[in-house]
Amino acid sequence: MLDLAFVRENLPNVEEMLRRRGQDPAVLARFREIDDKRRQLITQSETLKAQRNKASEEIAKLKKAGQDASAQMEATKQLREQGDTLEKQAGEIDQELRTLLAGIPNMPHESVPLGHSADDNKEVRKWGALPQFSFTPKPHWELGEQLGILDMERAVKLTGARFAVYWDLGARLERALANFMLDLHTKDHGYTEVLTPYMVNSNSMYGTGQLPKFADDLFKIDKHDLWLIPTAEVPLTNLYRDETVDAARLPMSVTGYTPCFRSEAGSYGKDVRGIIRQHQFQKVELVKFTRPEDSYAQHEELTRNAEMVLQKLGLHYRVMLLCTGDMGANASKTYDLEVWLPGQQLFREISSCSNFEAYQARRANIRYRPEGSKKSEFVHTVNGSGLAIGRTWLAILENYQQADGSVIVPEALRPYMGTDRIVAKKF
Repeated sequence: MLDLAFVRENLPNVEEMLRRRGQDPAVLARFREIDDKRRQLITQSETLKAQRNKASEEIAKLKKAGQDASAQMEATKQLREQGDTLEKQAGEIDQELRTLLAGIPNMPHESVPLGHSADDNKEVRKWGALPQFSFTPKPHWELGEQLGILDMERAVKLTGARFAVYWDLGARLERALANFMLDLHTKDHGYTEVLTPYMVNSNSMYGTGQLPKFADDLFKIDKHDLWLIPTAEVPLTNLYRDETVDAARLPMSVTGYTPCFRSEAGSYGKDVRGIIRQHQFQKVELVKFTRPEDSYAQHEELTRNAEMVLQKLGLHYRVMLLCTGDMGANASKTYDLEVWLPGQQLFREISSCSNFEAYQARRANIRYRPEGSKKSEFVHTVNGSGLAIGRTWLAILENYQQADGSVIVPEALRPYMGTDRIVAKKF
């Protein structure tokens, strides 16, 4: 959420930002109207309080002099009733203003390119070389079925579409990737591992920006104020909701491995084959809490941490700087890591690393107190996938497939897998 005073004082800039993000700036007209009404109510309320205070002084003087003060007391009662009405109206106005603010996206960083869609994103760098094959590489859904490690049909029987069952070395590969990523981030990159609940309340979803805008993309638990998490970003960030953290601890870096649940409400007909887009998938998430002046350096570091997973696995990828029209509403700047999938002959996003500046911290009320200051400030939050397990899983199958149908296990995963090759087996 943007700061109210900032929006009020920078309306032309906010309006231009909305246009650059491809959104209708008409919401600002209502913002001006509500904000003006709010300030009018505050002025009226303060005037009434002053009148009540003056009347109370007169009543005290009259009573002290033994005179009748009933008229002044009746007037004070009416002023109090008027004040209560104004306070109720002000509360309703405040709530509408907060709702409007919550719907205004973050201000993009000056380095973010202008654009309307993914076609306008900017390639920052590439790593590795395109894998070469003496045969036509297959997509992961064919490989997984032939190897007997990916079972989509039984997943449909158990639950429905957009779920998967992993068998034997397919299940072990999933677990190996999670352990490898967590070990890398905790031992080499300095993150603290955290195991969080997989369900959170509405306040947590609001704090990281999923509610109210993206409710249709979430799974709600009936009869409870609980939601299945769409990413570990939600519980990890909300660990410090409504807290003032010790400035000496910043930056704080945490990581967590969780299942993620998404309804994919707007993705009907997209990526229906394989495990690219699932209702349930697993992911290792990286979250940083930083001082404002350090957040962009920490954003670069977190992105490099995520890249290191791909490098150690020997997977060709590119880093894309998202344009204003393709970037998420909460973010000020986002890098997408896109891994090459030879079976599909395309790059596919495997991690999205974003700096939210104070946008999430303001919603979740996460603060710190700078040394020597009596006033607290909002931290900046940075996060990204480190990485999405399912997409890393399928990237390994497609990039390390062999002519005989087997899949070579990347060297970094062999201690976790206990084998150097995945071969066909039926269950």
